[in-house]
Amino acid sequence: MTTAQQVIDKARAEVGYREGFSGGHWNNIQKYSGQVPGLEWSQGNAWCDVFVCWVFQMVGLAKFPVAAYTGTSTNTWKKWGRWSEYPGIGAQVMFGANGGNVHTGIVYNYDETYVYTIEGNTNVNGSAEGDGVYLKKHARRDAYVYGYGYPEYEGGIQSADPAWAHQAPAPAATPSQPMAVKPVVRLSHVIAAMALDAAPSSPTGTVHYGDPAGSRALEQALWDKGINCGPVDGSLGTMFRSGYAVWQRNLGYRGKDADGVPGMTSLTRLGQETGRFTAVA
Repeated sequence: MTTAQQVIDKARAEVGYREGFSGGHWNNIQKYSGQVPGLEWSQGNAWCDVFVCWVFQMVGLAKFPVAAYTGTSTNTWKKWGRWSEYPGIGAQVMFGANGGNVHTGIVYNYDETYVYTIEGNTNVNGSAEGDGVYLKKHARRDAYVYGYGYPEYEGGIQSADPAWAHQAPAPAATPSQPMAVKPVVRLSHVIAAMALDAAPSSPTGTVHYGDPAGSRALEQALWDKGINCGPVDGSLGTMFRSGYAVWQRNLGYRGKDADGVPGMTSLTRLGQETGRFTAVA
């Protein structure tokens, strides 16, 4: 039987995927429609719901709404009695103040204030013309967040809903399941690698960082913040620098302080807020 973590891992692996581009516009041509039986016709149309279906299908989830229209998925979850106004890990979140018929994604985490999602057919700023798969963050009590469909997972679902919370308590660390050690990201190594990876003589995707796991954790942290820094491949070149500059501006830095070259303060904060790595000098 499928677990929520399998769904989240599969969806996360798609972050950074982009649809086709033609005629000066993103064109909604993507790989998901053709791989979901019954939704082949949706190619070239909005594909946020198709992406969710694709993820569920790829991990072998036994039962989920097979739909390209979010309103249909919302109504199906309600019909099955698997609907909640509270977020759950691995739930399908439905957006749209008037019935959840605007957009959708998969919940990978939540807290008292926010719900954290993986969404297809969206972009960094959330405008109507989506272009790919992104990690996003929404205020839980925003009217745009309509509700959640709860798949049937092995062990139940970890949920903020009092009526469902008993289904799957949050896992606790045990001696047989130690907490993962976070990668260490060393500022001096990052700065040195950036100069080499971005050099004109270095092919695209060149990796000079001494610890690839650390550089990938750094890139993934920016994606966690909804910032496009290029592929999560360990290369800290020009796309990474552009993405890091966005992070600096988000923190309030301007001018030379937002040139895309990390400083200890911004690097430490990125590691702490995302939990992806530990920053050292």
